[in-house]
Amino acid sequence: MPLGLSTSLLQPSTSGSFDRVEQRQAKTIVDGVFERILGKVIGGEIPPGGAVNELALAAEFNVSRGPVREAVKRLQGTGLITKEPFLKARVINLTVSDMIQIFQLREAVEAMSVRLATMTMSSAEIDDLLLAFSSGKNGSEMPVLDIHVRIAEGSGNERIRALLCEELYYLLRLYRVQSGRMPGRRETAYSEHWQILRAMKARDPDLAESLMRAHIARATQTLQNLLVEQGAEQGAAPGTGPGTGPGTGPEPRPGRSRGKG
Repeated sequence: MPLGLSTSLLQPSTSGSFDRVEQRQAKTIVDGVFERILGKVIGGEIPPGGAVNELALAAEFNVSRGPVREAVKRLQGTGLITKEPFLKARVINLTVSDMIQIFQLREAVEAMSVRLATMTMSSAEIDDLLLAFSSGKNGSEMPVLDIHVRIAEGSGNERIRALLCEELYYLLRLYRVQSGRMPGRRETAYSEHWQILRAMKARDPDLAESLMRAHIARATQTLQNLLVEQGAEQGAAPGTGPGTGPGTGPEPRPGRSRGKG
């Protein structure tokens, strides 16, 4: 052994490995808590405007408050949860007007998304999408295949993909699930999706775009009717949306609907 060389320097270090293992375990716990809280929000167990009680969730999930706090921070990044200083975190509570504006944006972007995908995706990719869609229908509450995401990914436009699959994804998912609860809407949406895919298969971008616009316009109208009805049941003024009644906390201010911070 060279003079002055400590034997400890010749031994493989394990502390770094242990640290990495602990970090992966912590991340796994946070991921699990994130998915469970997300399920409660998407499923309506924590309704729009409802408070997110970190202590109660930690007790329910049998974890410390740390992973719940980290998961809530991640949900703030998705736009589903807002948190004002010194106040509890709450599920986003959009007004009907806010929702309509978001879905109008969605209609415009998804119309271009499907037009590009119809021209860009290979025949094999479209066939795979059709097969996955036709074999993925079941009676579960959540969709097995999100064709809107697959079409955005196939559009070849990174800006469109980022907007629909990242920036607006969770917010759109929340309100699409609500719209899908209306009687008959899921069956109608399935038929509309099938027609869109058939237009893509036929390489008809004009038809695919027209069908996508009509599909989202009907979903928007369904959701608008639902939110107005919920607001009326809770005694809210027309156009204010659900979750603005007593005990639901202040309505998000304009420009803060994504809940950053």
